[in-house]
Amino acid sequence: MDGLIVKGPFVGPSGYAHHTREFVKELARQGVKVQLVELQGWGGAAPDEAGDSWFSSLGAPVESGVVLHFAMPHQVEAVPHKRNVNYTMFEADRIPAAWVVRGARHDLVVVPTESSRRAWVESGVEESRVRVCPLGIDAGLFAREFQPVSLQVSGGKPLAEYRCRFLNVAELRPRKNHVGLLRAWARATTRRDDAALVLKVGVYQPQLLGEFRHDLDVMQRRLGKSLGEAAPVFLLTTVCPDEAMPGLYAAATHYLSMSFGEGWDLPMMEAAASGLQLIAPEHSAYTTYLNQTLAHMLPCEEVPAVFDGVLGREDAVFFKGANWWRPNEDAAAALIRGIIDETVPDKPSPRRLILDTFTWERATSRLIEVLEEVA
Repeated sequence: MDGLIVKGPFVGPSGYAHHTREFVKELARQGVKVQLVELQGWGGAAPDEAGDSWFSSLGAPVESGVVLHFAMPHQVEAVPHKRNVNYTMFEADRIPAAWVVRGARHDLVVVPTESSRRAWVESGVEESRVRVCPLGIDAGLFAREFQPVSLQVSGGKPLAEYRCRFLNVAELRPRKNHVGLLRAWARATTRRDDAALVLKVGVYQPQLLGEFRHDLDVMQRRLGKSLGEAAPVFLLTTVCPDEAMPGLYAAATHYLSMSFGEGWDLPMMEAAASGLQLIAPEHSAYTTYLNQTLAHMLPCEEVPAVFDGVLGREDAVFFKGANWWRPNEDAAAALIRGIIDETVPDKPSPRRLILDTFTWERATSRLIEVLEEVA
């Protein structure tokens, strides 16, 4: 493949913008000429590298019969007289009905995991139109050693002085289940514990933080225990460039997710590549690269995708009629408690496996194979 037109978000901190940038960089390394067209409408300020003038220099037309979109299906504007391929994903067992109609108009749909492929096919998209191509991580970046970032938690005590340092990195959306994670944390811990939790949240709409705090207040009242009675929680809302993230992972000992569903979960992959102990729900994308040998996998129950609080209720339209997977909070609380009490042994680190297997070089080579099918 000599040339390719790419339409996707490349400015901003969203997951789609991140993998658009990484695929474009690796396509260029592998000798593909790229015309890059920004997809507007993805919120949030841009981290430093997203504004790199190199990406902006890729606007010149190239000869290509294929347009590669990085977008949710309803955002794709197909280019006439071209083969249109959309790289996308979803986090439940079925995709919205409107996406099925849209998917039928694309020459191919590419998704990162088998769980997303099943969601498309079982929703009615022709199996012959769907391909799987995993995403990657910056293996060169995460193969290095990094100085931990310095953070102060409750009472000004440095994070580094806590023996158990849990981390979660996620956009502030209901699917990420921050409230459930904090409920499990409150149930499992006390102020006397030698442990702390860092939540690095992406807040891309101004009202979300207020909605989140409202849902937390409701959760604490129902639980009958406040987060002030639990081990300290540090909320980090700043936007971090990609190069700054390894220092954040280096500051932690454990990475924890209680998401209801994932198309990929790049932070979990980066935490694995950083050598952290991992706690993940046993569902959706996580089963692509983790198992009980490599991580503490939480049992889950498939349930209707219901939005309980006020946070991000506008997202519910995408999940109408779908199921997702609820992690068992009893198991999560028991696991957190066991880690703090040192009764839960460590798992072998998947770091080497992740660094060797899930590289952008491999991911892009696979993507080129898929694109050449329609070229």
